[in-house]
Amino acid sequence: MSAELTSLMAISPVDGRYRSKTEPLAVYFSEFGLIRFRVMVEVEYFIALCDYSLPQLPRLEKGLQESLRNIYRNFTPADAQSVKDIEKTTNHDVKAVEYFLKRRFDEMQLGGVKEFIHFGLTSQDINNTAIPLSFKGAMQSIYLPKLDQIMILLNHKAEEWKEIAMLARTHGQPASPTRLGKEIMVFSERLQKQADILRKLPFAAKFGGATGNFNAHHVAYPERDWKKFGNHFVNDILGLERSQYTTQIEHYDNLATWCDTLKHINTILIDFSRDIWNYVSIEYFKQKINKDEVGSSAMPHKVNPIDFENAEGNFGVANALFVHLADKLPISRMQRDLTDSTVLRNLGVPIAHTLISFESLLKGMEKIIINEAAFEKDLKQNWIVVSEGIQTVLRREGYPAPYEALKALTRNNRPIDQETMNAFIDSLKVSDQIKAELKRITPFNYTGI
Repeated sequence: MSAELTSLMAISPVDGRYRSKTEPLAVYFSEFGLIRFRVMVEVEYFIALCDYSLPQLPRLEKGLQESLRNIYRNFTPADAQSVKDIEKTTNHDVKAVEYFLKRRFDEMQLGGVKEFIHFGLTSQDINNTAIPLSFKGAMQSIYLPKLDQIMILLNHKAEEWKEIAMLARTHGQPASPTRLGKEIMVFSERLQKQADILRKLPFAAKFGGATGNFNAHHVAYPERDWKKFGNHFVNDILGLERSQYTTQIEHYDNLATWCDTLKHINTILIDFSRDIWNYVSIEYFKQKINKDEVGSSAMPHKVNPIDFENAEGNFGVANALFVHLADKLPISRMQRDLTDSTVLRNLGVPIAHTLISFESLLKGMEKIIINEAAFEKDLKQNWIVVSEGIQTVLRREGYPAPYEALKALTRNNRPIDQETMNAFIDSLKVSDQIKAELKRITPFNYTGI
């Protein structure tokens, strides 16, 4: 059998079964994407050096700058393959990018200045800017818009269902009624708070030479302010935030915070997925039926809440990887070891699993149909839940031991219906006005604010 990579031959489901959902991430997290971002950083660095008026470098005309930028703007899979072919000889991925660019400089009649490609840098100055650039692009172009889509949908459902009274369940038992729309807003608010945190987090980058001190830059041009140059290049040109004190690599504290927050958002949505799954199981929700779909290979009647199960499963896989990234990346032996390199190559994987979950949640939410009869049935069968309200009004009126009176009524394993509750209220030694007030409390209106 051919080993050619197709969606049927991929080892990982993010590039196989779920490729249609994760493909937008490929431009950021594939090997092609990483190489392209490395080329971008090297080109922009060379242009910045020319703008810095080093005596050995010319000031580049606008047209030539744009021609250089077209190397990464028009970067093709064939270009990426050229870099990979060079890597077979160098056995070093970043050095292969440098040699690729030197060949392009020769073609553009810039051979006389090609040694200023990668001038004074170590590979991590490229990796620790290229990877944050790819991560930033994926977050801003794909992840955050999709998260916004989920929050918009939840807000819409919360508004649509805001008047639907619902029996609450604490510890799995009937509890003071709530409203379905408000319960959806619980998740919307939680997500919004985490999204606000994400939008304030910078995309940190390391840029400072072999061990973070601009050693090579300083020895070659000691009169230049290389720290100022580095800050301008990373912050203003690349649009990242340069870490001021580093070893050979970025310390990844900021990226770890990103991973922790992404994990937290997934955890909130696991909680949401399980709640909706439970509401489907007690028939608060039914699901739109596609006559051509099969819910079970054995039971023809089944319409399973598979979208919420798929979301929960993929969120779990994503979180396992986010935890490892957050725990491992900030740790490096002395000035650096190489463990971050292979781990960072998986940065797109938990984002891909998260994206799969997002799509499943959106699909699942569009399929559910509210079953108001089930809500009404549960409330009618649980008049017991207004006991809290009744005993609280009695407390207000100074009635003796009201909690104990309701406890005696409700904790005897006998069903409590409206008739039973009204009979209890009639037995109370309170005014007719208070009795009338208490009888107006029902499971359908005892929903708070």
